[in-house]
Amino acid sequence: MEAPLGERLEAFSAAVREHALPFADAYDELVARIRSGEAGAAAPKPGEPILDFALPDGTGHVHRLDEMLAKGPVVLSFNRGHWCEYCQIELQALKQALSEIAAHGAQVVSIMPEGGDYIAKVAADNSFLVLEDENNGYALALNLVIWLGERVRKLCLLHELRVDQYQGNDGWFVPIPATFVIGTDGIIAARFVDPDFRRRMEIDDILAALKSLRN
Repeated sequence: MEAPLGERLEAFSAAVREHALPFADAYDELVARIRSGEAGAAAPKPGEPILDFALPDGTGHVHRLDEMLAKGPVVLSFNRGHWCEYCQIELQALKQALSEIAAHGAQVVSIMPEGGDYIAKVAADNSFLVLEDENNGYALALNLVIWLGERVRKLCLLHELRVDQYQGNDGWFVPIPATFVIGTDGIIAARFVDPDFRRRMEIDDILAALKSLRN
């Protein structure tokens, strides 16, 4: 748990392969498909403004990005859902780094396409704001949404991962996990967008981007 985030994610992926879990091959196939389609290529880039949002938390209270940015920078993390082990590993790393992130005057916000009860539990477990992106509306606006595919859908159902129930629809669409470091002017200082959802932005890179905003 003290290793860099990338090493934790690689260790988990290695364990999935070592135990010959069917998700390993299915995820390889999924990543190859969405990478070939250049998924995420049109997402906002550093130096560009981020689209504003008004999204609810697990209690139904609506939060606006512009209001948050008025208080300081925002580390915005898109996650597939509470069921995703890779997302859980990333969120745990962000939780461990909260004091360092706060030292730069910033806050962490996670966005997930799940219902209020699920995101409320994630928020309680991680001690930062988690917002509901119903039907992936905001992620769609940022060109981050992909289809999980029939093979992954069947595997999820076989293992009782009811993504359809968590999201309240039968689309089986999720965001590409992505991280944006946003300055108080609404401009993206740094981002990490990779079709391979098994990779995430390193905490050190987030902190470096926040430090650059103070220089």
